[in-house]
Amino acid sequence: MAVGYRLRHVIESQQFSRTVLEDLLARADEIKREPHHFSGRLNGRVMAALFYEPSTRTRLSFEAAMLRLGGQTMGTDNAREFSSAAKGETLEDTIQIVGGYADVIVLRHYEEGAARRAAAVSVVPVINAGDGPGQHPTQALLDLYTIREKRGKIADLHVVIVGDILFSRVARSNIFGLVKLGARVTLVGPTTLVPREFEKLGVAVSHEIDNVLPEADVVNLLRIQHERQRKEYFPGLSEYTALFGLTKERAKLLKPDCLIMHPGPINRGVEIDSEVADGAQSVILDQVTNGLAVRMAVLYLCGGISP
Repeated sequence: MAVGYRLRHVIESQQFSRTVLEDLLARADEIKREPHHFSGRLNGRVMAALFYEPSTRTRLSFEAAMLRLGGQTMGTDNAREFSSAAKGETLEDTIQIVGGYADVIVLRHYEEGAARRAAAVSVVPVINAGDGPGQHPTQALLDLYTIREKRGKIADLHVVIVGDILFSRVARSNIFGLVKLGARVTLVGPTTLVPREFEKLGVAVSHEIDNVLPEADVVNLLRIQHERQRKEYFPGLSEYTALFGLTKERAKLLKPDCLIMHPGPINRGVEIDSEVADGAQSVILDQVTNGLAVRMAVLYLCGGISP
C-alpha cells in the first residue's frame, strides 16, 4: 500500500493529485477485500455529522463506515432548523464548537463553499458531504472506484455524464477526478444545464444523447436538481425524458460492456427506465456498496491513524 500520509480535510476533487487518488482507491480496495483488518481502528474516535440538507444514503453510509471502523457517531439530519443556526449562529462558530466534541466533522450544506469555510476554522478534519451545487468528493471517489473495479482501469475510457451538470456537485467532482485519471469525458444535457467551463479541461459537450451513447464505456446519469433549478433552466419532465432519458430503446445503443451509473436518488421513468436501472449493465447498487469502503478509507485517513 503506497499511502503514507493522513488526510487533513476532504473538500474538493481537485485537491487530490493522481497519485493520491490512486492510493485512496487502493486503500478502499484493501478495506473491501479484508474489512476485518480495519475493524476497531478508530476505536474511541467520534464523527459528527452536520447535515444542513436532508440526506439518507450519504449520512447512513458515513455512519456505517465510522461504526465499522470502531468509532462512534453523533449529529443532526437537519442542522439548518434544529441547531443553533436557527438562532443565528454562524457556520464558523458551529464548526469550532463541534470540533471540541468530535475528531472529524462530516458536513453537508446548502451553500457552495461552505466546506471550505468550515475547514478554514476547524481544529479537526472536515469532510465535504456535499455543499450546494459545489462538490461531493466522496461520491466521486466511489464512482471512480466502481468504474475501476468493473472495467479494470479508468484511463482511456469514455465516460458520458448525462443531465443537470450546472447544479450537480456530483458531476463537478466526477469531472475533475475522471480527467485527472485519464478518462475521456463528454457532458450531455439541455443547453441551459451544461456549462461550457469544463471544456478548458478537455471535456466535450453534446446536446444530442443518441449520438454519444454508442461510444460510451460508462454512462453516469444525474439526479434532476429540482430544489436548485429555476423553471427557465429545465424543459419539463416529459420533454427531458424524451430528449435525455435512458429509455429501454436508448439502452440498446450502448455497447454490451458499458456501465450504467446513477448517484441516487433515482427518478425512475424520467432519468432512467426502471428496467434499465435494474438491468445487467447497471452498477447502481455496486456504487452503494463501494461507497462504504471508500468512506471507510477516507475516515481512516482522516482519523489520526498512521497508515
